[in-house]
Amino acid sequence: MSPPDTGRTQLDALLDGIVRRYRLTEIGATPWPLDATHPATTLALVIERARAASARGEAPDAACRLRFLHTLAGLIHDAMHPDSGDAAFQAMVLRHRTAWVGEYASLLTHAAEDRRRMSTDVAAIAHPAKLDRAPASVRRSVLARLHAAASGARPADVRDAVQALLALSDVATDASLREALERLQHGAPLERLCRLEALEQDERVRGYRALLDRQGPSPGSAEAVERGAQSRARGASMEALAADALGALARRLNYLEAGRAAYGVVTSMRVPATIPGSAARAKSEWDAVLLRRAWRGAAASAWDVCLLVEAKSSVDAAATDFPRLLRGVRLLACAEADVEYAFGTREGEVRLRGASLAALRTDEAALRRSILYCCDAPAEPAPRLLNAAYRMQLLTAPASLNFAARLDEGFLAEPAELEPVWKELLSSPRWATVLNQYPMLRQVRELMVHPHDLLAVAGNAADGR
Repeated sequence: MSPPDTGRTQLDALLDGIVRRYRLTEIGATPWPLDATHPATTLALVIERARAASARGEAPDAACRLRFLHTLAGLIHDAMHPDSGDAAFQAMVLRHRTAWVGEYASLLTHAAEDRRRMSTDVAAIAHPAKLDRAPASVRRSVLARLHAAASGARPADVRDAVQALLALSDVATDASLREALERLQHGAPLERLCRLEALEQDERVRGYRALLDRQGPSPGSAEAVERGAQSRARGASMEALAADALGALARRLNYLEAGRAAYGVVTSMRVPATIPGSAARAKSEWDAVLLRRAWRGAAASAWDVCLLVEAKSSVDAAATDFPRLLRGVRLLACAEADVEYAFGTREGEVRLRGASLAALRTDEAALRRSILYCCDAPAEPAPRLLNAAYRMQLLTAPASLNFAARLDEGFLAEPAELEPVWKELLSSPRWATVLNQYPMLRQVRELMVHPHDLLAVAGNAADGR
């Protein structure tokens, strides 16, 4: 990168001194895990064996293939256990094997919007302000009933009130009201909501609802809103910890530069649209960034990027974020070397030299010099080696869902039925991230530091250690 060699050397020395408590060891040469190992861990190891063989230009051996099939079968068995299994996966299996459960799940995705649209249509017909001005009549009474039904739990009550209104003789002669009622009656929102209500009487749909309830509060509920607020507060706290630790590192570097204010930290740094390149699915905001003044003679000009820091609450969160982070680094590297770019930050606008941005790279060695994931989660004694998202991709492959559906129906399912998953894993571009998930997880964990460890290295440097 572009800062002077002395400054870069000092920063690299500090980065090399950070304890990497989340680091994973190389597993390529280790023996097969014991039978007592958790299936998800075994599966990660088997996939890594298969990847390593493919990288050498070899086909994975028969033992590797059989271990994959049997371990994936065991993982599905565990996920389908009625008490300790995975409720989210079981719900997917129920949708897969039962057409009307699948229909219910599809309708449920529209339900909140359908209710809003239905309520808006009803309000246009039977708003209380309109009814208050109307003379007492059967029509007014049924219109009031229609408005009350729109706020109730049963869309069928809305449909019944519409039908009662259309049966009234004075409505038949009111073309405007009749057309509005017929639009409401035959509109997709009310029809979908009534179908959803009818499906809720089915026993398997009720079982599906029970599985959804086991996964946590429903979207929009008070509990979901509270959990969302807690999650945002947790994220803000983690970002503040990362910024504080990075600030301590900047102060240590300034001390090492004989007190010159060469380094600074900004937070919430937003990537400007003036940087060329594709921003699609790329990180567009960085939690905290270490900058170094670009000195020209005796004057300080723009800043150079030294270190990009992202705050994450867990290893899984960092691993899921990593592809987006890589795209974000590539986007920054599209900067033109002779241009200065204005970035918005929480501390105000900063101007960054395009040359320092264009020097960013995404190879493993370069990322270690320019990226940190800051996380305060405890380091696990036995780290989970299979990312939750990739585990679910394996479980929800069509062959896996068919296998699980047969188990759910009481049939004997053979591991050989999962052969299509093995073939796709080795050949399909869609499965490349799963096949390469262990090297990526190692890389992510290599970039992860605890904020206390970042503070410690700044403090140790202050003591001359």
